[in-house]
Amino acid sequence: MTVALKDVLARAGLNASTSEFLALVEDAARRLSPPSPDPSHYFSPDQRAALADVGLDLSPQDEGDRDYRVRTVAEQAVFADSALTVSDAARRLGVDDSRIRHRLKERRLTGWKDQGGWRLPAWQFTSSSVLPGLDVVLRAVPDDQPALVVAAFMSTPQTDLVINGKPATPRQWLLAGGDPELVAQVATTLGTPA
Repeated sequence: MTVALKDVLARAGLNASTSEFLALVEDAARRLSPPSPDPSHYFSPDQRAALADVGLDLSPQDEGDRDYRVRTVAEQAVFADSALTVSDAARRLGVDDSRIRHRLKERRLTGWKDQGGWRLPAWQFTSSSVLPGLDVVLRAVPDDQPALVVAAFMSTPQTDLVINGKPATPRQWLLAGGDPELVAQVATTLGTPA
């Protein structure tokens, strides 16, 4: 398995050892594991009955069922592995580390803190600069949205952003010189029911 995983990481362009990547997967899975695998645990008997009446199945997951967390764990592991440190981002942009922390504070860059300090998602950078219009978009993202949600949004084609007749991702739109205000309008809806 180690050779196969090493090949997958190389093909995906992820610069991590198999042990580093598996540690990220283990950490993500641990954080996503529910405290109680029985969903009915969260509801009173009356609530369970009402939910069952409308067709909601609150039975525990069978051992043979596909674990719904697998995709999220994999996405989080790749997301964390591809993130830049403050020093990495500073080198890429040709600035001092303090400028990166300043941009984080002003919401001109986004990231999260882990045991090693700030981590900045790679999607917000080009090879030598910040994604054009990023500051406009980040100001519009609701404060309560986690970095993984923002990353998923920035890499998912949006029907409001069309390039050559096809829906484009917000990242593609901004790289193509599209109006960041249009992406910002869509970003304000993150976290609201569709």
